[in-house]
Amino acid sequence: MLSKEDQRRFEEITRQLRESDPKFFARLQHRTRARRGRYLMLLTIVLWAALPAATVLAGGLAGAVFAVVLLANAALMWHFRRRWL
Repeated sequence: MLSKEDQRRFEEITRQLRESDPKFFARLQHRTRARRGRYLMLLTIVLWAALPAATVLAGGLAGAVFAVVLLANAALMWHFRRRWL
């Protein structure tokens, strides 16, 4: 954790950098969005791979839970699809 003074200084430096080099900040924002997209895609792959095993080993209820989580993940990916392009 940063102290309040350090946090204030960090925000000041960030604001100055944003004003002096907006292209740099745009690249950072793009990388953050791309990382979020990769995590959601990785989660989707892992869930789809684990779905059959979970259904066989833990039963239909586990399969239903996985299906609901996959639908929620698909909704998130659909919602944020434009931000990753």
